[in-house]
Amino acid sequence: MSNGTHEKADAIMLRKVAVASCIGTTVEWYDFFSYATASALVFNKLFFPSFDPLVGSLVALGTYAAGFVVRPIGGIIFGYLGDRYGRKSALVTTLMIVGIATFIIGLMPTYNTIGIAAPLALLFIRLLHGFGIGGEQGNAILIMCEHAPAKRRGFFGSWVQMGAPAGFILPLGIFAILTSVLPESDFLSWGWRIPFLLSLLLVGIGMYIRLSLTESPLFLEMRKRNAEDPHPVVEVLRKYPRLLLFGCGSKLAESITFTSFAVLIVAYATSRGVPRPTMTNATLIAILLELVTLPLFGALSDRIGRRPVYILGAASVLLATFPAFAFVFYRADDLIWIALTAALAIGHSAMYAPQAAFYSEFFPTSVRASGVSFVQQIGALIGSVGTLAAGWLLEVGHGAPWALAAFIAGGCVITIIATAILPETAPRLGKWKDLVSGFVPERGNSLRKQGA
Repeated sequence: MSNGTHEKADAIMLRKVAVASCIGTTVEWYDFFSYATASALVFNKLFFPSFDPLVGSLVALGTYAAGFVVRPIGGIIFGYLGDRYGRKSALVTTLMIVGIATFIIGLMPTYNTIGIAAPLALLFIRLLHGFGIGGEQGNAILIMCEHAPAKRRGFFGSWVQMGAPAGFILPLGIFAILTSVLPESDFLSWGWRIPFLLSLLLVGIGMYIRLSLTESPLFLEMRKRNAEDPHPVVEVLRKYPRLLLFGCGSKLAESITFTSFAVLIVAYATSRGVPRPTMTNATLIAILLELVTLPLFGALSDRIGRRPVYILGAASVLLATFPAFAFVFYRADDLIWIALTAALAIGHSAMYAPQAAFYSEFFPTSVRASGVSFVQQIGALIGSVGTLAAGWLLEVGHGAPWALAAFIAGGCVITIIATAILPETAPRLGKWKDLVSGFVPERGNSLRKQGA
């Protein structure tokens, strides 16, 4: 077979992996975010009915936060499995865990039927969600980035990241349609179950997609050389502690941003009297635009480096945070979508897009799934749970958002500092120099060096 034919076949496979990764990840995040959307809209009434609206929403979001607590456990276990047995098998297993748990929510009785057992069952299912997503993220990133050419890894890595906003839009859109066409009594009685029951169909689609993926070529090459590490988690903790520490710091603002501006602010605005369709539409606009900006920022990170784009994102959220909560607090309803667009479609997107390539380029193949999963899940745990806990600042402040906004801004400052300390991992691009040359052991840049 000629080189031209090989290159054409490789290009076709690369596009297939990109599309399949995006669709498979979308299905899994659909399951995860169906719960988040329902937490903000209905779970406070159906599973925690004895609280006032704001406190009930915060309690419901507390069960949402529980999923983040077990995400590191899923990340560690499936990171190990991904490093030892392959990225693909880990992805198939996590999809089954999350999908079945989501379908079961659609069949669950509420508090009025079985009392305290209802929120406890909801909490248990949320833990399964977190466990599955924790194992999914790192392996999904790697099966794409380890297929992609070095000079376009930021762009192709962003396709995996598109699964999160796409998976958020689907349930949000379905909930928006249901709330607009159904009387509230019907929606609270049975309509809210529809997005969860649809999960079974989507899991079937996602399973077909994931089974069609080819295993990572770098992982297969490592297996041929018998170079896998028998203890990848121990190895990554021993050899790359600074990368893990500052990687988690860089993840902080990204996790805080999505939790704040796609989940928490919806519950807050509803408690302030902002019409539910206003928040649903504003969030939909911002996240639809993020689907466009993600590949753009991913491609930009290939041209000017991962760090400049990432820092731009954190700085954008820093500037957008106080105006966004001010618009809600002072009921400037017509301007809310602008602030959410700045925070999500620019700020979050500029951090999330290069993240796949950035983190995967830190570690060698033998421990890459464990390293990426650790950074992703520990950073998400601190950022997301910290933000949901900080949501109680709204109650302490009697509904005023300024302490919460200061918390979000502080997370952005930490991320800017941590990202500036991390090494630039993109292929060398003229004037962009590595400000911390020698910070990473030579082995840590293996993905960049392998050029795969």
